[in-house]
Amino acid sequence: MYIIRADGNAKTGAGHLMRCLTVAESMGKMLCSRQNIIFLCADEQSADMAASCGFQVKVLGTDYQDMESELPVWEDLLQRQELLQKEELSGKQHVILADSYYVTDEYLERLGAYGRVYLMDDMQEHTYPVDAVINYNVFADEDSYRQLYKGTETEFFVGRDYVPVRQQFLNRDYKVSESVKNVLITTGGGDQDNIAGAVLKAIYSGDMEFHVATGKYNPHLDTLKELEGTCENVHIYHDVSDMAGLMQKCDIAVTAGGTTIYELAALGIPFLCFSYAKNQEALTEYIGVNGIAGFLGAYHRNAEAVLDNLQVLFGQYCAEYDLRKTCYEKERKLIDGKGAVRLAEKLLQRAKGVNGDDKQ
Repeated sequence: MYIIRADGNAKTGAGHLMRCLTVAESMGKMLCSRQNIIFLCADEQSADMAASCGFQVKVLGTDYQDMESELPVWEDLLQRQELLQKEELSGKQHVILADSYYVTDEYLERLGAYGRVYLMDDMQEHTYPVDAVINYNVFADEDSYRQLYKGTETEFFVGRDYVPVRQQFLNRDYKVSESVKNVLITTGGGDQDNIAGAVLKAIYSGDMEFHVATGKYNPHLDTLKELEGTCENVHIYHDVSDMAGLMQKCDIAVTAGGTTIYELAALGIPFLCFSYAKNQEALTEYIGVNGIAGFLGAYHRNAEAVLDNLQVLFGQYCAEYDLRKTCYEKERKLIDGKGAVRLAEKLLQRAKGVNGDDKQ
């Protein structure tokens, strides 16, 4: 059995759950079935998102910020679902993909009793007691992981080859427009501070169309919808299913850090980016230092400075076609779009027997 432990909510956003769903989609295609893939989520809010994608889901009914508190639930739940036999508690019969910033060493060690544990890690700062670590970010350094995990048997899958981009973003054509008429604003699945509203206010003008993508858990949807009702050139989209299609119709984007950056890059949409949490800083800074797109700073550290930078850079990028064309060219070289497939292959390979027979 392939068990994926991830959550998505208003505070953490949808990124963790979404990237796991992307990997799970590839796994399901390789297995020609989703029957042996199950998501475990802390609450109904998280579970609904996974279930909407057609996967089996079990709700733990716990606090996603206190993951050790859910440990007693694991054995009982898996036994009741006939996924775990009492005599096999010490075996490695399952493959577990965990994706949360709230994991602890104790938690991961205990999960190791149920299967081989793979951990999504964005920070590259701690040695976790797991079988394998995944850090797909372009800035992730393999040598650093070798040093970090020296003396352990932990495997690591590091770098841009493993970026899990959804299928909808692959093999699409995009042409950089001579002028900017359509602007995309996207700030993640949660956006508790209504950054989208602040960004829109900073760059709004009457001669452009502004497309604001709000995530599944955005608590300010009503406020943004009211704005849409008063400004004919402001369009609010909620929980967008065809995000690639929406991106394609825009000439430039303003985005928070995270997987959305890789999605924009896969299409080649010129963009300006900022971080909104510590785990987004390295990626957004990498993008700026390497001239792949515009870097605005860290919103969570100095929101005012980011909005000031936005006003300057937005004007510059809109005015300079060659600058946007350079971004397009660099973005398209950033990833090849096969990361989800590669990760799925790694997870499936570890569940195979010596002769290639699936032990699940």
